[in-house]
This record gives sequence, structure tokens and C-alpha cells, in this order.
Amino acid sequence: MSEVEAAVRSSWGPDTFFASADYMARGSGQPSRGQCGTTALVIQSLLGGDLMVADVEYEGRVDGVHYWNVTPGGVELDLTRDQFTPAESLINQRRVTTGRNSSTAGEQPFQLLQERVAAALRS
Repeated sequence: MSEVEAAVRSSWGPDTFFASADYMARGSGQPSRGQCGTTALVIQSLLGGDLMVADVEYEGRVDGVHYWNVTPGGVELDLTRDQFTPAESLINQRRVTTGRNSSTAGEQPFQLLQERVAAALRS
């Protein structure tokens, strides 16, 4: 797993996140900021399993969602948990058993991250 984690973390960039401009501007300064959706989909494509999703609460309102993985063995894996500011919290956690929808708006960032991770794992 550490090889996959290193490949994912080294592949993040400003063209692989999928989040609103407001969310990114409020940022935590972490490289993982806004990378959760694309990262969770790449991890799912490599390892299988399901996705977890929770609403991100900021100043009393929902301001986005956060994704992470549950492996086929039931282990929760969240490579982007460190992206949140102290004022943000996760609420309404739930499991999503469906896979990636190829018509999603985040398709290009996902494809870029998937290609970079695959290249990093080959090297």
C-alpha cells in the first residue's frame, strides 16, 4: 500500500483536484486539498472496494463533500483526510457502492491523476 500511496501523493497537481473555487481559496495549504474525489476513484480502480462520502460542514452549512475508500477487506483508506481546516467538519457519513460514472464533470482531473499514478507505479 505504501507504494500506491506514494504514487498517488506524488501525482497530485493543480489540474487533478475537483472542488469549488471558494473551497480551494479557504484552503489548508495541504497538497491534498480538493484531491479527495479523484484520489478515491483512482484508489477504487486499483484496489476495488466501495467509496465513503460525507458532507463537509463549514460555518453551519454544507459546503461540499469528501470521498475516501473502503477496501474489499473492509479497511477505510483516506489519503486526503489532512486537507481540512479546523473550521471544517465531516457530517452525514455514508457508504456508496456504485463505481465511477464516465460522464461525471470531474472526468479530466480523474483521468490525469489515473495516468500519472499508473506511470509512477511502472517506474
